[in-house]
Amino acid sequence: MIRAVLFDLDGTLADTAPDLAAALNALLGEHGRAPVPLERTRPLTSAGARGMLQAGFGIAPGAPEYEPLKARFLELYGGSVCVETRLFPGMEELLAALERRGLRWGVVTNKPERFTTPLLAALGVLHRAACVVSGDTTERAKPHPDPLLHAASALALAPAACLYVGDDLRDVQAARAAGMPVVAAGYGYLGDGGECGSWQADGIIEHPLETLNFL
Repeated sequence: MIRAVLFDLDGTLADTAPDLAAALNALLGEHGRAPVPLERTRPLTSAGARGMLQAGFGIAPGAPEYEPLKARFLELYGGSVCVETRLFPGMEELLAALERRGLRWGVVTNKPERFTTPLLAALGVLHRAACVVSGDTTERAKPHPDPLLHAASALALAPAACLYVGDDLRDVQAARAAGMPVVAAGYGYLGDGGECGSWQADGIIEHPLETLNFL
């Protein structure tokens, strides 16, 4: 029996793409480069700074200029984590439905805590979350199972009693490794993991409220 629902943050709980894109375009402007349209950066949002720098500068970790650009990008993003970011349509209704049923919910994200906590607070849901596990809470982030196991432990539940919802292949991989049921958020960013139907999740949802079908 499912007793708690855990959500990925970027692309699952909230649409953070506009604010991450804005930070990238501010950085591009500082370097005299043209802005990148949101439709280009949106699929890479779940990859955070790595995805944004790939979209805007065509570089990956290991490039000489990567770390300085990443540091500045994160500085810019840190000043505007919740300007255009919103919960996905239907997510507030889902959270309320879970709470009415007496089910706890939480967040497990690869986003660093310095962004996760203020973002959830600005969205007005931090105080309602039964647990929040950020990308630097455990030594290893998703796709390792450690963050999901940490969340289950914090809730004093077996992993099998928690349902994880995520929009990236690594979310499914982490849940599988943790022994946790998982559904793919088909309405999210989906990253570069190919068609989410190939991820071997327990199901795919196209709207947050469809999560209720897996309880």
